[in-house]
Amino acid sequence: MKRSPRLTRSVAQSELAAALATLRHDLEVPAEFPAAVQQEAAAAAEKQLDDAVQDFREIDFCTIDPAGSTDLDQALHLTRDKDGLVVRYAIADVPWFVRPEGAIDTEARRRGQTLYAPDERSPLHPTVLSEGAASLLPDRDRLAFVWELRLDSSTELKQTRLSRAVIRSRRQWSYPDAQRAIDSGSAPESLQLLPEFGAGRQALESARGGASLNLPDGEVVLTERGYAIERRLPLPIEDAGAQLSLLTGMAAAELMLAGNVGILRTMPAAETSAVEQFRRQTEALGLPWSAEVSYGDYLRDLDRSRPAALAVLHAATALFRGAGYEAFDGSAPRQPLQAAIAAPYAHVTAPLRRLVDRFGLVVCAAVQSDTPVPGWVREAIPQLPKIMATSDDLASRLDSGALNRVEAALLKDRADETFDAVVLSRKDEHRRIQLVDPVVVASLNGSGEPGDQLRVRLVSADVATGEVAFAVA
Repeated sequence: MKRSPRLTRSVAQSELAAALATLRHDLEVPAEFPAAVQQEAAAAAEKQLDDAVQDFREIDFCTIDPAGSTDLDQALHLTRDKDGLVVRYAIADVPWFVRPEGAIDTEARRRGQTLYAPDERSPLHPTVLSEGAASLLPDRDRLAFVWELRLDSSTELKQTRLSRAVIRSRRQWSYPDAQRAIDSGSAPESLQLLPEFGAGRQALESARGGASLNLPDGEVVLTERGYAIERRLPLPIEDAGAQLSLLTGMAAAELMLAGNVGILRTMPAAETSAVEQFRRQTEALGLPWSAEVSYGDYLRDLDRSRPAALAVLHAATALFRGAGYEAFDGSAPRQPLQAAIAAPYAHVTAPLRRLVDRFGLVVCAAVQSDTPVPGWVREAIPQLPKIMATSDDLASRLDSGALNRVEAALLKDRADETFDAVVLSRKDEHRRIQLVDPVVVASLNGSGEPGDQLRVRLVSADVATGEVAFAVA
């Protein structure tokens, strides 16, 4: 994993803090919660556990999250039976704490989701809930929606059961620690079974025609010397964890479609013209996509050590457009598929951080138990697509704006230096390039075709705006 140079405690660092604060202000990122919301959350955190739910505290659940996380939505437990695998996936029971149309609910609908900036985050719910009473922290009794998913020997889903229960997580793992335990053979059964589960589900995804870009993460991290950008591919255990959420979301979509009510995460299939253009681009880049290979398998098997692969992945984003939410009540939507997954899919695994999941969980629990979906859920569902679209747009602008400003701060004092870069895309005279080290994406006016390797010279870097300018060296 390449590591970019760290920002030193310099003028650039104070400029960056001011630039990030201005960005949040300009985007109107929500700050403190109103007093009424805080008061309602504090009271909700003191509620007694529901004694009508099932008791699953004997199950050895655990959580796997980024190091230091405290808003823990999911806990898992995997075991083997005579037919295959039994997956139990516990999701924080946020509806228990949020009164419909109360102060917390109203504010959550205004926010839509937790927003993350390098220096601070804007949570969906007050932290007394999201990092306290509702979070699946270890060694605490917690209410959860528990998905029991029975899989056959090929990890195909055969049976779904959803229960509201009290659970007790035994341990909070970080991704690196969990991966090391698996690699050394010291992990508990739940973790040891994750690679087998993940491989099986990825094989089924390939058979369905599903695909994932699996782009390297661009993560802004804070060190003792300041902010830095780290880009890395997910660990194998993260890919397996993603498959666990996908499986649960697919099971949720099946329940919603069976009950003719819910909200799906959808994406249309790529248009034929976009697919053919992408195929031509892969040929021009020297990494041709064979007609006999699905685009999901092509992207999965792409040799990412080759510089041209960066340009291929950048071009592939044209095939992953149009994602949104489809609410329905009474009849299934005309287009229920999430094309990248190649199946119907719903968001239900992150209710602490994403508004729509809370409503989806309640719908699924009602359908599973053959009881009416609550009226407050049915009334809210038609409003959720617009709320989530607005929130997703804000999250995207915050992510890109913050990353641009951190990149500018990293380069601020390096004017006239030259760097190795790869051309990602071209539009007329405008190029999109990625530096090799530090890993910065920027614009360039000059020569070069996608996949070309260039030497470029830094012209300027403006921390306040995040604008960085390069010229061909």
